[in-house]
Amino acid sequence: MTERYASAGAKPALLNDENRFKLAVFGANVSHGCSVTTAPGTIEVTWAESKRLAQLADRAGLDAMIPVARWKGFGGATNFNDRCFETFTWAAGLAAVTERIQLFATMQVPTVHPVRAAKEAATIDHISGGRFGLNLVAGWNEAEVRMFGLEQRPHDERYAFSNEWATLVKRIWNEDTFDFDGKYFKMPGVHSEPKPVQAHGPAIMSAGQSPAGSDFAAHHADVQFIFLPDLSKTAEIIRNLKNNAKTRYGRELKVMSLANIVCAATEREARDYYDYYVHEKGDWEAALNLINGASGGNLQSVEVDRRFQEAIIAGYGAIPMIGTADQIVTRLKALADDGLDGCTLSWVNYEAGIQQYEAELLPRLRAVGLRH
Repeated sequence: MTERYASAGAKPALLNDENRFKLAVFGANVSHGCSVTTAPGTIEVTWAESKRLAQLADRAGLDAMIPVARWKGFGGATNFNDRCFETFTWAAGLAAVTERIQLFATMQVPTVHPVRAAKEAATIDHISGGRFGLNLVAGWNEAEVRMFGLEQRPHDERYAFSNEWATLVKRIWNEDTFDFDGKYFKMPGVHSEPKPVQAHGPAIMSAGQSPAGSDFAAHHADVQFIFLPDLSKTAEIIRNLKNNAKTRYGRELKVMSLANIVCAATEREARDYYDYYVHEKGDWEAALNLINGASGGNLQSVEVDRRFQEAIIAGYGAIPMIGTADQIVTRLKALADDGLDGCTLSWVNYEAGIQQYEAELLPRLRAVGLRH
């Protein structure tokens, strides 16, 4: 399938109207997935595993697979996320063995030249028949940025750089040949063929939530990926983000968050398992290293809120969904009613979690009008 999506009138799963509340699998390309724990059953990072999970998610009707951009681990007993698949080649491989699900590559913007990224994205878009997307990270992990021989820019400048980078990539996807004279890139005769299958190019996701990060998302992203530590403010946060995109740039923006699922026959069973993998088997050292890396290395262990560290161990800081299938669906519907467009999902055991989603959560989500 090589026609542009404009002619077909179709959109990939996160951007179409098929499901009211979008759901994506997050972190299946990195060791331990999103749970900083020594409990058994976490992501091992083998190709057979990635292929199996993507095909299970595709069959279950989940909307997307979104990987984590990672190059080295965080130490501790788990060396959390140290074993990882590079996300462009991972997405290309999964695109060839799935039918419907949208495949993303996650990338730290400074580490990939825009001409190369645009060509790689267009190639995967053809492999997938128009199901590819880019999750852009401005580059928070200084240790990894330095692995590429790069100096970490100040926070807001990272987004100024990313703005020019994204502007370039979008022009490459949509224009024939042009010269570019910017602050960070000066390039004559920029050209790339073939263009992506999707009209205007693959979907873009961004997880920045600072003022600079939110402005970047409003300007360039189709989906903004946010953390929601205080659910009482969900509706207000989402309303402000969408209004900003509309008033400043005339753009429609979808907003998604993260959820980690611990679903059992009873709430007691679910909470007992949560206590086991977080409090008994959690790798608190690796979680602290992750938090410290995100802060630029300026924190001491006594400064880290224990609840925040626990949230990182449980599911990368995601909204905890702990309980029965009915309780979890009720919470997801409340988020949808507050204006959230969807969530990424993670589990300790992804294979069991996706199968449980299809068997137990999906029928209930259909019943309340969130999925079809």
